[in-house]
Amino acid sequence: MQIFNSLSKKLEPFNSIEPDKIMMYVCGLTPYDNAHIGHTRTYVSFDVVKRFLIKRGYIIYHIQNITDVDDKIIKRCKETGADPKQLTNHNHDDALALFAQLHILPADVYPKVTEHIPDIIAIIQELIAAGSAYETETGVYFDISSYENYGKLSGQNLEQIKAGSRFGVDESKKNPGDFALWKKTTGEIIEFDSPWSTGRPGWHIECSAMARKYAKRTLDIHGGARDLIFPHHENEVAQSEAATKEKFCNYWMHTGFLTVNGEKMSKSLGNFITVGQALSKSSSNALRLFYLQAHYRSPLDYDIEKISAMEETVERIFNSMGLIREILGSGADSGADAEFRSKSSELLDSFYKNMEDDFNTPEALASMFSLLRLANSHLQKPDKEQLIKVLSSLEEIVWIMGLVEQKPDASNKMPQVNSLLEELGSSVHKSVEESMKTLIQMRSDARAGKDFAKADLIRSKLADIGITLEDKPDGTKWKLS
Repeated sequence: MQIFNSLSKKLEPFNSIEPDKIMMYVCGLTPYDNAHIGHTRTYVSFDVVKRFLIKRGYIIYHIQNITDVDDKIIKRCKETGADPKQLTNHNHDDALALFAQLHILPADVYPKVTEHIPDIIAIIQELIAAGSAYETETGVYFDISSYENYGKLSGQNLEQIKAGSRFGVDESKKNPGDFALWKKTTGEIIEFDSPWSTGRPGWHIECSAMARKYAKRTLDIHGGARDLIFPHHENEVAQSEAATKEKFCNYWMHTGFLTVNGEKMSKSLGNFITVGQALSKSSSNALRLFYLQAHYRSPLDYDIEKISAMEETVERIFNSMGLIREILGSGADSGADAEFRSKSSELLDSFYKNMEDDFNTPEALASMFSLLRLANSHLQKPDKEQLIKVLSSLEEIVWIMGLVEQKPDASNKMPQVNSLLEELGSSVHKSVEESMKTLIQMRSDARAGKDFAKADLIRSKLADIGITLEDKPDGTKWKLS
């Protein structure tokens, strides 16, 4: 398996530090506002990475921080009068509920900055003792000139970084590019005691402190969106390695930008879309599939029409798998089909090879769709032994992609459906599924006998109940209206 490493800027063979365990750190939310679709593009991408590695036999320890103290949080609380703890807890809990709707597996730990101040202070003290940090009247700063490899992740050299900085921000710093480890404050709405003064941590130091506390060693994978490469991840590398004298992370992975109508999301442009808004218009499966149709490193433009088209694609996936299950439940079996076995095995290999090639989900999905078409074409003369293997593999594939079959909850329709059965002279059943199967068969028999009035009556009565019948080449399906 190979991964594109943002540090080396090339594909590299993946080798975990421990043979069966991976330490993965993904930068989490600053929950001053609602989570947006850019966040979920990143978290769905790393969810698929995690799911694939789990199916490859790895135990994943997933750390995802919560930046619950930040300039944006302070600004929002001053504007609204909100309590910082209540604001951040509410927004993060709401985000996790939405991520769960998107079938994103939870992290093992969600450490908060406010609960790890001693850990942050400890690493700052180590950096001062090592000569990599210094105190001024405004705070404690990391001296970027003390770390000879500064700029190795982003590809910028020290002179470029200095030229792009402004002395006017804080002339007490040794270098304009030096960044804050601790910001001194007095009487701010969020501040903590420290050896230097009351204040709060800088943005970057939190991830170094919490990654070290929970991983307790070099990270295998560190992930986040592309816009975090500089300065956030660059500064993480510098301060972590300056403090520990060990490599901070082996593989850096970054997701591409998500735009809306070709532009960066912005409330001022009116194109800011929250996760809740997106899920009010699209199913979780369709939104996930839309994200995964692009490679995680590629830019992606949010397109509601393309997402809507994914609804039917998702339906085809699960309908095809349902047909395979029906055939396997029947008595039909045509025995071994050498060509089917060869082609289906080749497509399965193709799926996994594409996933092992830097998690190439677009090509992997293409292999999955080809496999579904192939399986559908062999249902008339099924090789049941091979179909069992294909179905098992498809179930694993849809799990890796985080797609979940959404079976309609029609339990509240039970009295009306059974009333219709009684009206038509049939016995009732204990489940809506069985009752619907009988009604669909009664309608099919009526059409075969040219009793179109009865067939239309069944369709019409079900529509009144809130159930839609769809006649398709592979049979009649039902769904809630």
